[in-house]
Amino acid sequence: MKENVGIADMVLRIVIGAALLAFAAADPAGNWWGWIGLVPLVTGVFRRCPAYALLGTSTCGGQGRKQA
Repeated sequence: MKENVGIADMVLRIVIGAALLAFAAADPAGNWWGWIGLVPLVTGVFRRCPAYALLGTSTCGGQGRKQA
């Protein structure tokens, strides 16, 4: 699989995902929606975004690496 999330995009996704999860963990009953932070966190860590794949776009700048 080819990566379609660039470095800046990856860092932003990981930071936002971690912040949302921390917010949700601080008050799990009141901030249940913070668990949506799993989505950007996972897509940032694996550098693969299904939405980008569907749209045929990439933030890698043509430098995506092939995954074995």
